[in-house]
Amino acid sequence: MHILFIADPLESFKIYKDSTFSMMREAQKRGHQVVACQMTDVRWQQGQAVSAQVRDINLTGHPEAWFSVTATRRADLKDFGAVIMRTDPPFDSEYFYATHLLSQAEREGAKVFNSPAALRNHPEKLAIMEFPQFIAPTLVTRSEADIRAFHTTHGSIILKPLDGMGGTGIFKVSADGLNLGVIIETLNRGGAQTVMVQKFLPGIAQGDKRVLLIGGKPVPFCLARIPQGGEVRGNLAAGGKGVAQPISARDREIAETLGPILFARGLMLVGLDIIGESLTEINVTSPTCFQEITDQMGCDVAALFMDAVDAAL
Repeated sequence: MHILFIADPLESFKIYKDSTFSMMREAQKRGHQVVACQMTDVRWQQGQAVSAQVRDINLTGHPEAWFSVTATRRADLKDFGAVIMRTDPPFDSEYFYATHLLSQAEREGAKVFNSPAALRNHPEKLAIMEFPQFIAPTLVTRSEADIRAFHTTHGSIILKPLDGMGGTGIFKVSADGLNLGVIIETLNRGGAQTVMVQKFLPGIAQGDKRVLLIGGKPVPFCLARIPQGGEVRGNLAAGGKGVAQPISARDREIAETLGPILFARGLMLVGLDIIGESLTEINVTSPTCFQEITDQMGCDVAALFMDAVDAAL
């Protein structure tokens, strides 16, 4: 089977930790032909199917020149056994347009994971609103007055943009309110941009846990991303330390509630972010942490993912 991975440039991969790479490696191990392109390579023209300029690649096993290109060609997305959408956020206008191209490819017969419609309908910060029983006190607003009132009520808070990833643009404001004004100005741009505000959770000291859902079921191990050096952000991209561990009873409760719901909507792979007892984000664009969990716990996450893809075809 030919599997197309729509991803960021292969040349930018850090293969020692990249989850898309681990998916590709598992696919090749199973005898599938790995094919890659970027979203910029995808096009639709009236009277034609959605297609892309793609590269057939072979994973070499070498850490530096880790792939070789065996062919370059234009191919219709409907002709692949599976299309794996792995382009990183931000979820901007171009990403939104990309999901519509992929929805057209689905109408033509392509099998796309995660579902483009589900990607559109589950913005990673806002998707938690559907599950208020699992989240900490949260506010979504453009209003400076609302943010200040939330701060007065809850003391220490976290503010973040809705389109960030990897911990970018996240601020903590303590109970004293120091710098709250300038942080609001920076994030909401005079009321032009919506901001998410959440009560600060001290459990971040034990890590921002990434709990993976594959095919609607929780992976039994998660990665706790623990802040380092005075940081409040546990994101690996922000210098957090990744420590794999079994999921807790609370993690499992959240995962087993959300898993079947999200899977039924076409979300094959989901990354839940959980701090302490509270769900903070639902990641659907390109959830990561496969290799860290596999390396530390011996649980082959990429194999679980490919099992789910094979079962869906």
